Amino acid sequence: MKILYGVQGTGNGHIARARIMAAAMAKRNDIEVDFIFSGRDPGDYFDMECFGQYRAFRGLTFITRKGKVSQWETVKNARPFQLLRDIRQLDVSGYDLLLNDFEPITAWAARRQGVTSISVSHQAAFSYDIPRDGEHLSDRLVMRNFAPTDIQLGVHWFHFEKPIVPPFITDKPAAHPANSHTLVYLPFEELADIQLLLEPLTEQRFVCFHPKVKQPSKQGHIEWNPTSKAEFRHALQHCSGVISNGGFELASESLQLQKKLLVKPLHGQFEQMSNLKTLITMGLCQPLYQLDTDTVEEWLLEPASEGLQFPDDPSPMLDWIVAGDWHDTKPLCEALWKQVNFGPKTRERLMSLAF
Repeated sequence: MKILYGVQGTGNGHIARARIMAAAMAKRNDIEVDFIFSGRDPGDYFDMECFGQYRAFRGLTFITRKGKVSQWETVKNARPFQLLRDIRQLDVSGYDLLLNDFEPITAWAARRQGVTSISVSHQAAFSYDIPRDGEHLSDRLVMRNFAPTDIQLGVHWFHFEKPIVPPFITDKPAAHPANSHTLVYLPFEELADIQLLLEPLTEQRFVCFHPKVKQPSKQGHIEWNPTSKAEFRHALQHCSGVISNGGFELASESLQLQKKLLVKPLHGQFEQMSNLKTLITMGLCQPLYQLDTDTVEEWLLEPASEGLQFPDDPSPMLDWIVAGDWHDTKPLCEALWKQVNFGPKTRERLMSLAF
């Protein structure tokens, strides 16, 4: 089967999910896959060797300022005529199937050319009645039309009795974690604001990653690092907790590694607000609505998280894809959720909820 895989390149969560899928696909003889990414400048991608001769387009992305979506700059930065031209010129007729992780060019090209398409993404979960917060009519329109596909297979921390699967996370908790630092990843905040947030907390060591940092440096108890998959993974494995935005993938990895979470959602981005709501409902994080040092200080005293244990092998999903009965998602969902291990406190919370 020849598959085209379209991946949203804004942020690193979509790419992290695609890396796991790419590694599993590379082991199979019945799947041939090509990757297309959009949403960031081609020179800003890193650690992309597993995707082979991938292609990158400009696509669409959100522009942020000081931890909020800037609607004006987002619109100003968009190039709709280039987007339409890329959609019309992309030939997908040679593929049996499009897999899509919220990538608009491949989704619209597949729709125009009659190629069956399947969303496998966190955004696809919002096609269904799941917890959400801060959603407006414009958000619903974006979710429905940004990257439309024939079949929506959501990815989330709970199924809510809908066509939703758990995330695939390959990392396992470290046998002897150092727990000597707190990991900070707030890419939508200004560096100076993060510095002011953490500076008074001199008794805690903070390891910060940020796309605007170009060279590693240290300022007292705060370390600054550029984005790097290997170094970030090591820092995540050995931290005591994570301060992050409301992105789905990092929260999933943190839960898998049993790291406590302090989450500051990107204001104006309903998906992140909704993620925070779900995490709070499941008792898996504390909220950080603004950069407040007192809130961080209180969270540092919180106990470790019991976390969640997710599947690490997407082979059941690949078997389902190759089988071709794509409208029947129930067996796949049931098989994957059997592999998820909820802690006792989380299980008790979920049992008290009605869906």
